[in-house]
Amino acid sequence: MLYIHQTSCISPQQTFGDVDLEHLHTSVNNQLQVIEPAYKNIPPGVLRRMSKNVKIGIAAALPLLQETKIDGIIIGTANGGMEESIKFLDQIVAYDEGLLTPGDFVQSTANAVASQISLMTANKSYNTTHVHRGFSFENALLDAAMMVKENPGQNFLVGGVDVISHYNYNIDILADCYKDESILSSELYNTNSKGTIAGEGAAMFLVNGLTENAIAKIEAIEMCYSKDTSVVKQSLDLFVDKNFKERDRPELLLSGEDGDIRSLEFYNAVESVLNSDTAIARFKHLTGDYATLTATALWLALYVLQQQNMPEHMIKRKTEDRFRKILIYNCYRQVQHSFILLSLP
Repeated sequence: MLYIHQTSCISPQQTFGDVDLEHLHTSVNNQLQVIEPAYKNIPPGVLRRMSKNVKIGIAAALPLLQETKIDGIIIGTANGGMEESIKFLDQIVAYDEGLLTPGDFVQSTANAVASQISLMTANKSYNTTHVHRGFSFENALLDAAMMVKENPGQNFLVGGVDVISHYNYNIDILADCYKDESILSSELYNTNSKGTIAGEGAAMFLVNGLTENAIAKIEAIEMCYSKDTSVVKQSLDLFVDKNFKERDRPELLLSGEDGDIRSLEFYNAVESVLNSDTAIARFKHLTGDYATLTATALWLALYVLQQQNMPEHMIKRKTEDRFRKILIYNCYRQVQHSFILLSLP
């Protein structure tokens, strides 16, 4: 069981610093790009050489590390460093393997965020990066949970970060991942077509195994790889039986519904397992879709759990119940399904 003590998030909405989720920042050309902060804690000379992926990852992490010594850094990413990898490969061709820029090479690996955080904080402890597409952040959480089980008093920084890569975006368009027609994110759930909108973000969490001063706890994490709705439904049934008492259910389902007609059957199947008085909220009109989106979803769930409230534009089905347990469900590319159960400590 993981206890969350601090969290920070950079997203396409106002989630960093003074939080304002009521005002909705909408997509441009089917993309939701992050609102970048001022990067005050990163020296200008270092900042200039950083990729966007590394910048937002470090900016989200540093506020959590100012007063707390950490014993490990665990990051999940799917496309981290991809843009720099392509740039470096282009240089190899353009300069015939001659004088190449080292910056792109250094930041071309997926572990660039975790390593830069380690360098900037002089942390020589456990450091790893999980790259598993839509399961990247979930595997980072499982890694942290195993570390905390062995060492409950140790603090770990866990996070997920990905940005929109120009090259990957074009490939994903050809794969029908994003919509052909241009839409506003505010109209995402009113469409009846294939594809969704692209997003990016970075969310970080300071976790350990101690309840003292915790703001929430992660009770369970489950992953399922399938194109069959019955398999996903069965997976959730088992998850509910394992983590809830008879007839007990979460007060809120935070759904990753994405406006893609191909994914809708999975979200409908999941909703059918839960009680009719379970509230349902959607969030991808805030974030867009990307592989480590569940990190930002976890931040949103924490916010709702603490505030006991959320903007009207997130609500699909409303109840008057107090939120004690929130179930996050996300379906990535119609095959990778994850469930994260969050509750008050």
